[in-house]
Amino acid sequence: MKKILLLAIAAIFAVSASAQEAGGWALGPRLGIYTNTGDTVLGIGGMARYRFASNWRVEPSITALLHEHCSLDISCDAHYVFDMGVVRLYPAVGLTANDIGKWAAGVNVGGGVDFNVANIFEMTAGLKWSPMFDDVRKNPVTISIGAMFKF
Repeated sequence: MKKILLLAIAAIFAVSASAQEAGGWALGPRLGIYTNTGDTVLGIGGMARYRFASNWRVEPSITALLHEHCSLDISCDAHYVFDMGVVRLYPAVGLTANDIGKWAAGVNVGGGVDFNVANIFEMTAGLKWSPMFDDVRKNPVTISIGAMFKF
């Protein structure tokens, strides 16, 4: 049993050492605050990241928006990552669809920062503006924090 446990731990560390190279995956939870929507809305969800080149990654996410009428925000963003060792900065652009009031699509423009906490764990914070393609709604600004588990 000890050998299997040690082998599993060694495999996790071997995979996490290459998480910054192309092909690295990361998954984690996210907590967001949606402002400029009339009322401040709390969002709880999850995200995944896939690094497809040394500095490029894609991040699909889904968030449950907790307000009077529970709704969803579905996004997919592209990040260009400036890797500075323990800290990574990234600008982000992407597409979004949500039903804050009614379903509409829009774009995401923003950025964020990631901090390494351990070899397979990092914290992330971001800010993005989501101009929507319909004319009647206010465009949400989202402040988010999350955790990523790399593998």
